Amino acid sequence: MSMITASLWIPRGAAAAFPTKYDVDDGELERISKLAKLQLDEAKEDLYQSKASAHIETEDEDSDVEEDGVVRSKSQIVTDDDLKEYDLEHYDSDAAASEGEHMPMFGNTRSLAYHESNAEDPYITMQESGEDDEERNELQIVATDNMVVAAKVEDEVPYLEVYVYEDEADNLYVHHDIMLPAIPLCVEWLDLPVGKDANTIDEDSRGNYVAVGTMDPDIELWDLDVIDSMYPNAVLGQGAPDHPQELGPKLKKTKKRKKSRKANDEYHVDAVLALASNRQHRNLLASSSADKTIKLWDLNTTKCAKSYSYHTDKVCSIAWHPRESTALLSGSYDRTVVAADMRTPEVKGPAWGVESDVETVMWDPHSPSYFYATTENGMLHMNDIRNAPDKPETSKAVWTLQAHDQALSSMDANSVIPGFLVTGSSDKEVKLWNVQPTGPSMIVSRNVGVGKVFSTKFAPDSEVAFRLAVAGSRGALQVWDTSTNAGVRRAFESRIGSMNTDSKEERIIGIREDSSDDEEKGGPEPGGYDEIAKNGCHSMDDDDNDLS
Repeated sequence: MSMITASLWIPRGAAAAFPTKYDVDDGELERISKLAKLQLDEAKEDLYQSKASAHIETEDEDSDVEEDGVVRSKSQIVTDDDLKEYDLEHYDSDAAASEGEHMPMFGNTRSLAYHESNAEDPYITMQESGEDDEERNELQIVATDNMVVAAKVEDEVPYLEVYVYEDEADNLYVHHDIMLPAIPLCVEWLDLPVGKDANTIDEDSRGNYVAVGTMDPDIELWDLDVIDSMYPNAVLGQGAPDHPQELGPKLKKTKKRKKSRKANDEYHVDAVLALASNRQHRNLLASSSADKTIKLWDLNTTKCAKSYSYHTDKVCSIAWHPRESTALLSGSYDRTVVAADMRTPEVKGPAWGVESDVETVMWDPHSPSYFYATTENGMLHMNDIRNAPDKPETSKAVWTLQAHDQALSSMDANSVIPGFLVTGSSDKEVKLWNVQPTGPSMIVSRNVGVGKVFSTKFAPDSEVAFRLAVAGSRGALQVWDTSTNAGVRRAFESRIGSMNTDSKEERIIGIREDSSDDEEKGGPEPGGYDEIAKNGCHSMDDDDNDLS
């Protein structure tokens, strides 16, 4: 099984030109040792509890039997019979060697010498070549490259896959990956250095970090400019140590804490479903969870600043207002969308109702008085924040659209090109829309061969504004240059400028799967990437859409 649950673009220039290798020095070794001890203590506690519960369940079922005058349980007798063939009672009774001198396992270690550099070792005559420089150059990220981060699960192994997209070379490749403790559900880019002492961070300092929400209730923060990291730079939640510098050498021993499953004001207790970073207040990160709450985190202290309970079911999507830095939009399985001022947690903002479970919510980046909401029934809603209903049942959208036949699992509004919208669905279709004052019209519908579509994201930079990353249930990520589609060029010709608008082959960049993988999966998916050239795409310039 392989699938990508979420993805995001990293703006050009945000990544370090030469990412550093993970260095395990004394301080780092102590840091990971303390983190590992915390995880080991939790694992031991879980094992003890499971053994205790299993003992209670089997206590009445395991009757005693008298054998050779000794009363023993049936399970003990069966276990003894299984181990008889190994003769463990005489395991240490082997006869000692009668000849020869005893040789210790590691020999005479006292005579060993350690040299910090191979150049100082007289026994190494062939010094290191330029392999390190070659590897360093291979990891280089130039100013015109974009990073793309995908949250992936492959053969039950969860990890982040970090790609580099070279637009001029039509190239997409895996740069490095980051192993995760649980299935990832959402990712968010952070430009603030985290996991460090807040007093040592300058206000203008920049970083390249990613926040990851998983099936576990904790949020992990990773530095994308470090290769082969073993542990996150910081953890938000109950699994984090008690201090913001928990990863440093001054960490004090923490008492073992029982995992709480009751919603509270300090941390999530269920899967983290959505993350949203505040671009105006860079130290603030919002998260929503299956525990029905929204949390506001201070990245300087790695602590929860506020907790909000606006919904009665899982909160699956959140989005900060692009201009009003304290306004947050949230969508839930309780079939409501709430716009709230995060400065007043005790006051619930206006709520809009929809016909089924909410999948995603998003503000219009060019007209922030409007917001979009997608639902499980494939509906796309556009609402005006200025026309707030008295109660959700009386909501009236600016317009609604039956965009897909199945769950509308992802959408994105282009931050550079006004009115350019994309939707993705469980029906495996990706649709591009032109939203005008009169309503939306579909430009093109395409199956790009990623399976059920879980993520659709436009590139954030103006130079690559037409590039669209699509990922889904087949574990593949494709980058579609939508400007190479004739329908898109006609709809947004004024935005393309001097670009050549003559008909040319459409461009979709991806990492090809091995032929053996295709054979195991029964060959390429019908209508997917391999059939684009043959079948083309479904254009809807002249079709009528179900718009109300």
